[in-house]
Amino acid sequence: MGPTRAQFIQYAPAALALTSVTAGPWSALAAAAAGAGAWAAGASAPALRSLIACGITASGCGIAAHQVLTTGMNPLFALGLAVPASAAALAHHRNTGAGLPVLPATTAAGQSSQAQLITAWWTEFICGPTQTEGRKLIQPGARLAHLALDVGDDHASFSGVITVPQGQQVRVKAADIAAVYQIPVSQVEMGDPKHFAPNALPVTVHLKKAPELPEQPGIAAGAPTTPEELWAAHVAIPDGAMPGTTLTLTRYDGPLDWEGVATRDRKAIGTVNLQALAGNLDLETIQIALAPTDKPSQMGVRVMKEHALMHGTMLSDVVDELAMDSRGYVRLGTYIDARAALVPLAQPGSGARHLYLVGGSRSGKSGILEQILLSAHRSRIGVILASPQAGTIAGAHLAAYCGDGLDEAMGALRLAYALMLDREARYRSPAFPFTDPLLLIVIDEAHMLLSVSSPYHAEAKAIVEQMTRRSLKRGIGVVLATQTPLAEDLGNSTVIRSQLLIGGGAVFLRCARGQGSLVGANAVEGAEGIDLSMIPSSWPGQYDKVADRDMTGLDTEAAAGPEDGTFGLGYLLTPGSQAVQFRSLHLDIPPASLSAGQPPVTVEGCQAWQHRETITQTAMVDQRGKNLIGSLTDLLTKTEQGPAALPQQRAQTDPAGPTGPVDGQELIKPRILELLREESIPMTAETIARKLGTTAKNVKPRLSELKKRNEITNENGLWRAA
Repeated sequence: MGPTRAQFIQYAPAALALTSVTAGPWSALAAAAAGAGAWAAGASAPALRSLIACGITASGCGIAAHQVLTTGMNPLFALGLAVPASAAALAHHRNTGAGLPVLPATTAAGQSSQAQLITAWWTEFICGPTQTEGRKLIQPGARLAHLALDVGDDHASFSGVITVPQGQQVRVKAADIAAVYQIPVSQVEMGDPKHFAPNALPVTVHLKKAPELPEQPGIAAGAPTTPEELWAAHVAIPDGAMPGTTLTLTRYDGPLDWEGVATRDRKAIGTVNLQALAGNLDLETIQIALAPTDKPSQMGVRVMKEHALMHGTMLSDVVDELAMDSRGYVRLGTYIDARAALVPLAQPGSGARHLYLVGGSRSGKSGILEQILLSAHRSRIGVILASPQAGTIAGAHLAAYCGDGLDEAMGALRLAYALMLDREARYRSPAFPFTDPLLLIVIDEAHMLLSVSSPYHAEAKAIVEQMTRRSLKRGIGVVLATQTPLAEDLGNSTVIRSQLLIGGGAVFLRCARGQGSLVGANAVEGAEGIDLSMIPSSWPGQYDKVADRDMTGLDTEAAAGPEDGTFGLGYLLTPGSQAVQFRSLHLDIPPASLSAGQPPVTVEGCQAWQHRETITQTAMVDQRGKNLIGSLTDLLTKTEQGPAALPQQRAQTDPAGPTGPVDGQELIKPRILELLREESIPMTAETIARKLGTTAKNVKPRLSELKKRNEITNENGLWRAA
């Protein structure tokens, strides 16, 4: 094997000096000087190369001059040979004195000196085969392939691919590499193993990072400051929340209080991710509100320092707006732009209207139902109330008929269906206005009747589907409330929700996390992309307010204010429009107290109403849960046979006789929820079973099902309501 590059640089001038001794004393002196210079400690590789060239030139000139003089030629020729020697010396002086640029020396393999050093450290400490005695390699065989350097005046980094033999997995960590090269871990960037082969992982190591520029006090020159500039810099860019849009301000009262219109040139803006928009503008989600316009290429935007609906609208201030106007609308709350939020309960010349209400626990859903009951009462609209959870609606006495409890709620549904059949028989050619009053069928916690786990699933689903399709022309509207917009809460019926939305409005309040996304199968036209779980449960700063404890004792006269929570905050979708943020009225006084002592609006004295006690006990489907009764005549014929037994599907879940309804897997879930909510203390499954008069074997599977729906929680075996 021949000499290495370093050995050649060190020994070549000395060998040249030794060889030239036989040629002449002058050349020997010059070569010896070159060799001595090459041997000098601390000399750089470029300087050594320049010195070698100078030594060779001087040696050659010395040999030639010696021969000229010994042969007796003209001494002027020998003097002339000093010119190239002087030129070589001058060139060497210029190269070393003027600062020769540092060029990486390359080996025969084409690798620079920096790359050699990086590879040597990698081999020594990480992959082997060479290593320092007593030190364990990080991962033998994990070599660094495809090495690439990026070296500048203020930075130095290298990148490559860590590769191990096929069948193995890369185990080298960023902390290992940082320890080898003595740099912070933050300067090591490794690829995500999920996106690459197990035996190959890219890595980038910043040996020297460019210093960060110090922050300049105040606003840097050219930085966006106005809302239009911020919008263009962060929102309208390709990866922004609303790419390709421009903002036109309509009101500006400060950087955190302005309104504007976002416009996209001849293209629909489409669904906007409110979270992404808040991130682009460096705001909280609650500080931004969107208002769709009549044009799909425009979107209203409002930024608020303090949410416009935080202080709410008092029920007592708008009592006169609760009754239905000439168009059939009643006031439900206030929009984000301070306009009155109205929903239709009827349509002149057409009949009644439906209303779809979605809201989880503590979202304000019950308060809205109380408002609707009061509006119906003041508008002289009769109400049939189905409330599977007993005692949850404070204004239940305003209804002409109230089914309070699961079985009674199913009875109320049967009565409502019978009234529709009765009106269909009497109003073959509908004439408006009706001589009979308008009716509202209010179904609270509808999932307890409609979901597959309900003992009345098939019957309730068949009745509600037919009513949402056929009742409007008969002056009967359906107000259906449930906790989530998920299809299973409506018995997996797309008919019910589509008919509710076509036949009226919708109110969307806060839902539990993961259950409120109006996308995919749960998408609602006009409310695309809204995630109801992102509605906050409290206003900004509420946690600081709660932290200020008052230990003077419980104030029994204190009343909750609208600033204490976001109850009633959500989105209102009315026919032919887009969902707009609104807040229902704050119940500073109980709605039922505004009934002025008037009795509830009664239902006409028709056959269905006269036989209501029997009808509520008569199943409207056969023993298989199918073939819904389709006419009033058939219904009355069945009622003459006496109250029917429960459907076969319920008998199958209640094999234990009288104790069946308690032990049945379908009916026991609402009882578990009711118990946990009333007790408000955590319980074991055995305690729950004992209080319900059943066994833990029947309770535990139902607890797991309720937990999956996020209606209850479990902590160390203790169950409580969510």
